[in-house]
Amino acid sequence: MEKVYLCIDLKSFYASVECVERGLDPFTANLVVSDPSRGRGAICLAISPAMKNLGIKNRCRIFEIPDKLSYITAKPRMKLYMKYSADIYGIYLKYVAKEDIYVYSVDECFFDVTSYLKLYNKTPVEMAKMLIDSVYNETGICATSGIGTNLFLAKVALDISAKHSKDNIGFLDIEKFKKTIWHHKPITDIWNVGKGIANRLGKYGIDDLYGVAHVDKKILYKEFGVNAQFLIDHANGIETCTISDIHNYVPQSASVSNGQILFEDYSYDDALIVLKEMIESLVLEIVERNLVTNSISLYVGYSKNIIKSTGGTVKLEGFTLSLKKITDAFIGFYIKTTQKGYPIRKLNIGLNNLTGEEFTEFDLFYDYALEEKEKERLKVLIDIKERFGKNAVLKATSLNSKATARVRNKMVGGHNG
Repeated sequence: MEKVYLCIDLKSFYASVECVERGLDPFTANLVVSDPSRGRGAICLAISPAMKNLGIKNRCRIFEIPDKLSYITAKPRMKLYMKYSADIYGIYLKYVAKEDIYVYSVDECFFDVTSYLKLYNKTPVEMAKMLIDSVYNETGICATSGIGTNLFLAKVALDISAKHSKDNIGFLDIEKFKKTIWHHKPITDIWNVGKGIANRLGKYGIDDLYGVAHVDKKILYKEFGVNAQFLIDHANGIETCTISDIHNYVPQSASVSNGQILFEDYSYDDALIVLKEMIESLVLEIVERNLVTNSISLYVGYSKNIIKSTGGTVKLEGFTLSLKKITDAFIGFYIKTTQKGYPIRKLNIGLNNLTGEEFTEFDLFYDYALEEKEKERLKVLIDIKERFGKNAVLKATSLNSKATARVRNKMVGGHNG
């Protein structure tokens, strides 16, 4: 039996939620979700469909919106959006088992509805419509859907085909994919084909999936290595991964990361204050999960890309969860790689190769008793923060005017809750 997948996206989700909360129709009301306190350069996290119809691009900046246009500015409320998302997931569960749903993002889900079509006596389009209508009737949020015979086709049907359908539902099988998508441009509209990949394909005169499907495979393998196979498969409408495969996948190595786009240009020394706060946050996370790391990553991005980003990955001497040891490693790497005298705007850090404490190798020359005491102290700190809030205990450096932890601790996903 041929598989049938749906990919459902909540239309202009954040903006639609804000419209629903105000009793407005997102298809007629001009509304942007943004924080104006960050200035006219602040990014709009979402704009209502009404504004999209005026030709305004999603994820624009406030200054890019025409001054003559009247619109409502809604400050981001991430907790509210997450609640709506959870409620909508609950609606999906009334019709489809969680094993057949893959939550792709806060506003997008994949469904394997193969066995449900017979159960509900529905066609794929009717099944999609049933879920979309249920979401709208219970929340007021509109959605669009892509239908495909594999996950890739369902996603492409959502991103491209649904936009040209009156009912906002698109369908693709391999035959229809080749007829309607092979020559679609720009190629960056295709799922997982970013500007970087497009530019690399452009060197060979390839600007659509038809070109990818018909070029000599040796060229693609030379350019992309083993990842060429993903491009080749997708160019032919093939995707073997299933939702079951996704649920059963266990990564060979795990990592945690933390990133910030700073509110303003930061000096070398001020950025170091923020870096220390970020390190503590990540270390507390792995301590809480009883994990250890033996590798760190650092990325420093400079204002307006005046110089190339710096950083990289460094392997530690053995596995550890010591805040002191990890902080010392980060600071040493920061001092070694970061360019002084240039304004800093982005910081990203990561702890890599995470594994359970029980799987670490024993080292006769390492003071495990000292690290155990530090872990106990950090566990107490975690408990206090969980009970009384993340700002219940702060280091003195977090009281610095350039520190960001106090503000970010009140946010959800980097935005106001």
